[in-house]
Amino acid sequence: MNLTPQSPFSSKASQLLSWGHWFTFANIGLVLLISFSYLLADKPPTSALGGFYMLITWLSHTSFITFCAFVLTIFPLSLVFPYPRHIRGMAALLATCGISTLSLDAFVYFQLGYHLNIQALPEILSLLWGKFSVSPILVSVLAVGFILAVFVFELLAGNRAWRHLAELKQYRFPKYATAILVSCFATSHSIHIWADANAYFDVTKQDNILPLSYPTTAKTLLARHDLLDIKQYEQARDISLTNAQSQFAFNRPLPKCLPQNEIPATVVVFEQHAALTAFANKYQLQPTAQLLQPSDHDDAIFNLVYGLPAYYKSAMSQNEQPPWSSKGQLVSVSGLSFIDDIDVKEAPIKIISANQLNTDKNIEGPVIAFSLAPHSTDVVYNSMFYSNYFDAVDQPTFKQLHDIMYTLVASHLDCPQLATSTMLGRDLKHSISNEGVNYTQGVLVAFRKDRITLVSQDGSYKNVSGTEGFAIDQKLDIPFLINNIKVLKKFSSQKHTP
Repeated sequence: MNLTPQSPFSSKASQLLSWGHWFTFANIGLVLLISFSYLLADKPPTSALGGFYMLITWLSHTSFITFCAFVLTIFPLSLVFPYPRHIRGMAALLATCGISTLSLDAFVYFQLGYHLNIQALPEILSLLWGKFSVSPILVSVLAVGFILAVFVFELLAGNRAWRHLAELKQYRFPKYATAILVSCFATSHSIHIWADANAYFDVTKQDNILPLSYPTTAKTLLARHDLLDIKQYEQARDISLTNAQSQFAFNRPLPKCLPQNEIPATVVVFEQHAALTAFANKYQLQPTAQLLQPSDHDDAIFNLVYGLPAYYKSAMSQNEQPPWSSKGQLVSVSGLSFIDDIDVKEAPIKIISANQLNTDKNIEGPVIAFSLAPHSTDVVYNSMFYSNYFDAVDQPTFKQLHDIMYTLVASHLDCPQLATSTMLGRDLKHSISNEGVNYTQGVLVAFRKDRITLVSQDGSYKNVSGTEGFAIDQKLDIPFLINNIKVLKKFSSQKHTP
C-alpha cells in the first residue's frame, strides 16, 4: 500500500487524524461538564491539598479517559475506513453511546454511591425501574431527548471541525492545553502515591469517585463515610468507638403511637444460657435460631432498648428514654447495665433482667427471652432466642436485637411509622430480608444470607460464615458495603471538627 505524502489514502488518514483530535477536544469539554456531577455526589475534601487533588484529577483523568476512547475506537476506524462522511457519522454514534453510558453511570453514582457494575445489577435495575414507574412518559421523554441532544451535538462538533480544519490547525492552544492536562495527570498520580504512603485520607478517599479510577479499598470506603478514625490510625492504629462524632437526628414531629394491644410484651435478658433454657421450658417458648448479637454486653443492651446500632451510643448514652418511647410511656427497663431503670408501671413493653424476675408470678402475654453472648474476642456472636410471639417456622436469616425492638413497636404496638422514624431494624413478623447491618467495638458488621463482613476502622476486613464461623476467601463487596453504610448512617448528623 502506498503511504507516501502524495497518496490519497495517506492524505485522508492524516486529515481524519487531525480532525479526530479536535473532535476529541470538543468531547472532553462535554465529558468534563457531565463528570462534574461526580464531585457533587460526595462531601468535598476538607483540606487545600485534597481540593487541589480533586480538581487536577477531575481535569486529567476525565480527559485521559476521553482520549483513550478516541484512540480505541475512532482512530483505528479512520485508518481502516478513511471516508470522512462515514467516519463522522460513526464517530457521532460512538460518542453518543459513550456519553450516554457516562451519564447513566453518573446518575447511578449520585443515587447509590457506586458505578455501573454487574455485581450491583439488581440494585441498579431497581433504581431505574423505580424512577421509570413514577412517571414513565416524562422519564422516557427526558432520556430520549437527552440522547438526541447529545447526538446533535456530536454531529455539529464533527461537521464544524471538518469544515474549518485548515483554520483550526493554525491555533496553538491545543499544545498548551495538552501540556496542562499531562502535567495535571502526572501531578495527581504523584500526590496519590505520597498520600497512600502517608495515610493522607483526604486524598485517598477520592479513589473511586471518578469512573475507571483507583479501585476502592476498605480504608477508602470508611474514610469517605467518616467511619475511619484518621488521627488514631496515624498515631497507633488503635481505633476507639468513644471518638465517634455522630449525633442522632430524626424528623420531627414523630408519629404518634397509641398502642392497640393492651397486653404488655416482656423481654427477659439472661446472663447464663442454662437459666434461659429452664425459663423457656417453663413457659413453653419456641426457639428461634441465628440471633446475631454483639459480644460487648453494653452494645447488645443498647441495640435492644434503643433499637439502634451502637454507632449512636455515644450520642444517646446520656438519655434516659429511647427516642421512640413517646416520653417514656411505651417502655419500662429494669436491672440492666448501661441503661438506667425506666419505671413505667403500665408500659406495653417491659425489658427486664432475669435477676429481677419474680419467680412467684407468672408472665402473661408475649414473652421474648435471650442470653447475652459469652465473653469472647469475637465481635459478634451467633445464638438463639426463645419466644411465644414469633412464628414457629423460623426464617433462615440472621436476626438482631434491634430487630426485636423494631418488631415489638411496629407489630405488637401497631406503630410501624414510629419504628421506621426512630429505629434501624426490620419487622421480623413480616420481613423476609436476608441483609442487615450493625456497628460494635469500632467494627462495621454487615451480613447477607450466611456471609458476614467485618470491616475494622483501620481498613482491614474479613468475610466469615455466620453459621459455621469459617473464613470466606472473597473480595470486598463495595456496593454491598456502601448500601449498608447508608443504612447505618440514616439518622446520623455528623459534626466536623477542624
